[in-house]
Amino acid sequence: MKKLITATLMATAFTIQALTPEPAPEQSEAVVFTNATIHIGNGEVLENAQLAFENGTISRIGHFKLANSGQEIDLEGKHIYPGLILTNSNIGLTEVDSFKATRDFSETGQSNPNVRSLIAYNTDSERIPALRFNGVLLAQTTPSGGLVSGTSSVVQLDAWNWEDAAIKADDGLHINWPAAWRKQFDWSTFSMQLKEDKKYIEKTNLIKALFNDAKHSSGKGNLKLAAVKPVFNGEKTVFVHTNSPKAIIESITYLQGAGVEKVVLITGQAALKVTDFIKDSGVPVIVESVHSLPHSQDGSIDAAYALPAQLAKAGIEVSLSYPGSMSSRNLPFIAGTTVAYGNDKETALQMITLNPAKALGIDAQYGSLETGKSATLFITEGDALDMRGNILVDAYIDGRKIDLNGQQQQLNQRFKEKYAQ
Repeated sequence: MKKLITATLMATAFTIQALTPEPAPEQSEAVVFTNATIHIGNGEVLENAQLAFENGTISRIGHFKLANSGQEIDLEGKHIYPGLILTNSNIGLTEVDSFKATRDFSETGQSNPNVRSLIAYNTDSERIPALRFNGVLLAQTTPSGGLVSGTSSVVQLDAWNWEDAAIKADDGLHINWPAAWRKQFDWSTFSMQLKEDKKYIEKTNLIKALFNDAKHSSGKGNLKLAAVKPVFNGEKTVFVHTNSPKAIIESITYLQGAGVEKVVLITGQAALKVTDFIKDSGVPVIVESVHSLPHSQDGSIDAAYALPAQLAKAGIEVSLSYPGSMSSRNLPFIAGTTVAYGNDKETALQMITLNPAKALGIDAQYGSLETGKSATLFITEGDALDMRGNILVDAYIDGRKIDLNGQQQQLNQRFKEKYAQ
């Protein structure tokens, strides 16, 4: 009992000490940036340009005469980027991965379409400031586990509570389509072997039964069917997680045939073997792990690095993600990796700004710097996709200048002063 009390007091003390920055106040006056290199997010770049925003919305962008109204900030030599968007993340749903009490991203059972990640989203997570410091200002907080994981939501990363954070509540339903064959480690040979999933038919039938029941029912009085019902009128997107070529074809074919209006595929290197099918289906792709090993033994060592560019050149709308949330602040740098393997730099930027905004259904307000859209952006001294150049000067969410001084910055300053003595 004494040990439990001591551990609780220590955890409480740590929490009090490690306070996250409080949310920024609403924008109080118009702001005009001048002489900046502006990366629109749609592939365009404006040199020595201006950007003005008021009441959280971009009012003018390009080359225009200054009206001598509002705060003018000269950004000569600096770059402006749209806020980066992290898809398929458990941000705010886990804090210490090794401590079960802080993990709230997975429910027991195989079918949980009624689970809502948004109400479990923790705005005080210590992982959030680390994301913002690298320009990640929006995220899709996503449940996982089972065959039907639940419903994700899109949040902005500067809020007091989950209600204030929500940009698009319950944006999509996440399903994990099984593979008939899967890789398992064989201890007898000390190698990875393909093993048949003998419950494959049972699992796929469970998913199909759920969608069929939801389609032909009112959903009233049944939380699970009510959570699935909106996928048939386009109110909710179905995000399919699978990394098997056969499963990609089976899942998309079934869902589109069943009348699901919006489907997004979350996958990896398996997509390369069915590129033509994905293109013909019109389904956007989220590549979940760029920094990974080859999917097959005879695959090229740089297969994962080159995948996004290959899919994009095939005419597929590609977004990039980063597994989990502990190191997902590296999102801009994995986009930079793709540039070294065949991707255009502005196309790589689009894969973490406008493309994910389209996949999440928030592109009317976010994802690119255009007149009428949200002033969600950040300013750097160099290339945002380069670990050496991505030095943030300022960041804004809906026009609010956010505090970038998180715990890591405080520790950096503390020990810089210590060892400078």
